[in-house]
Amino acid sequence: MGQARAGAFEEFVAARWSGLLHLARLLTAGDRHRAEDLLQESLVRLWAAWPKVADGAPEAYVRRVMARAAARSARRRWWGERPVDRLPETPAAGGDMSAAVAERSRLEAALSLLPPKQRAAVVLRYYEDLPEGQVADALGCPVGTARSHVARGVARLRTLLADVVEPVG
Repeated sequence: MGQARAGAFEEFVAARWSGLLHLARLLTAGDRHRAEDLLQESLVRLWAAWPKVADGAPEAYVRRVMARAAARSARRRWWGERPVDRLPETPAAGGDMSAAVAERSRLEAALSLLPPKQRAAVVLRYYEDLPEGQVADALGCPVGTARSHVARGVARLRTLLADVVEPVG
């Protein structure tokens, strides 16, 4: 599809988005989430048919697609979801996520206190998992200097992170 046609599609969507979303909400009995899904699916179908309907009546086409899709959807007995009043308690995968977020925040705060070269060296070496030679290339220094930046940065991080003792329990 050419740039002009793609641009025309984007202009159509931008101009008609709110009206089409309102129509979709009406078609889905006010269910905002289903309305957004309906509109997205309809616009995907419109995109596929755009070369054929662009010069005709694209709005009529997308309304027809929306109405038919909404009718099909209304006939379905089960959508794979069951609405509930309260969300079930689910354990976080891999343990307590809040602890992981707190630890990551502590590490980021400690990293921000390192000098820029040490911070870059530590991040490149341990976060990006680059070998010392590539860290040196990225920093524009000899390998020994990069190794020194990493060692000093890690030592400083250990000191900074050891200063904050977290309560156990």
